[in-house]
Amino acid sequence: MTKKNIITVVYGILLSIGLHAQHKVDVGKAMTYAQGQYDLMLRANTDLSRFPQSVKKDGTLDTRPSEWWCSGFFGGSLWYLYEFTKDPKWKDAAEKWTMAVEKEKYNTTTHDLGFMLYCPFGNGYRLTNNEKYKDIMLVGAESLATRFNPKIGLIKSWEEFKGFDYPVIIDNMMNLEFLLWASKASGNKKYHNISIIHADNTLKNHFRKDYSSYHVVCYGPNGKVLARKTNQGAADASAWARGQAWALYGYTMMFRETGNRKYLKQAVQIAKFIASHPNLPSDKIPYWDFNAPDIPNEERDASAAAITAAALLELYTYTKDKIHYLFAEELLHSLSSDQYSGKTGDNHNFLLKHSVGSKPYHSEVDTPIIYADYYYLEALLRYSRIKI
Repeated sequence: MTKKNIITVVYGILLSIGLHAQHKVDVGKAMTYAQGQYDLMLRANTDLSRFPQSVKKDGTLDTRPSEWWCSGFFGGSLWYLYEFTKDPKWKDAAEKWTMAVEKEKYNTTTHDLGFMLYCPFGNGYRLTNNEKYKDIMLVGAESLATRFNPKIGLIKSWEEFKGFDYPVIIDNMMNLEFLLWASKASGNKKYHNISIIHADNTLKNHFRKDYSSYHVVCYGPNGKVLARKTNQGAADASAWARGQAWALYGYTMMFRETGNRKYLKQAVQIAKFIASHPNLPSDKIPYWDFNAPDIPNEERDASAAAITAAALLELYTYTKDKIHYLFAEELLHSLSSDQYSGKTGDNHNFLLKHSVGSKPYHSEVDTPIIYADYYYLEALLRYSRIKI
């Protein structure tokens, strides 16, 4: 038996040990809960210039302006509720909160326009064919493209990081879907080419031999890697949980959009890293970092679990490997339990508890966060469409 086959067998055994008899997820129940929470969320949030984000340390609601990188997730979540229910009240609310982000189409100071624009406008356009949404996104895609330096071959994430002028974070993989859509919608190959070059250089420079990802890679003016660091992980060499989820989701998406099997291979290997990690708890909801120093006395990250579940369900549609489906199902089962989902009216009306934004910065630690809700709803929708 080859080394590759041995690794595959061991991976399957390790995962199957933790997967009980299939835990079917009651999507209808979860969506009923989501509707109740977001009904209350809409009543509590009437200022369209402030977007629900999280809960502050003092227990009050945290809202952010549209230029905050998470501003698109609330509108995107409302579109998912409309997609599931077909109730026009969710469409009306989604339209309002989507248009509230419109001005960010001119924002060239962030790499996160995929989150900010494509999550609300992309879902809105997919569900309504509103040409206005398309026009807004194409302006936004051009703004995002300005952050690509062809000499370096990557989209710049931040303006500076610890003395380095060209930092690129693994999260950036999530914004490529926006550019790939823009290429198809406009016929402009530039956006497609930027996405391919960025994904290839990230694949080359961001991953370790075990397919875990660094958070931040810092580049010089000629594209040379100068440093590999972390900003939100436990250490430069650790595997920050949400970063692994971004990577899994990003390369699964890249395979969908290009058909290039190297991206599928990468996604499969990242999934193996996550699923077979010895520090993964029995309920599969990861600690905020797979190498956090005080495991098992570390916070879990429901947001990383939700992103991972959404990615795995799409990955399953390509691999037909039931391991991917069962792992996603286990994640959704745990997220839908009382441990991670509250009661209607609790949790400042967010869906999921126990996410971690940035433990090193003591920011959004063990709290609800809006993007956890968004990817949880996306995962529930994807799960509902798969028949086993």
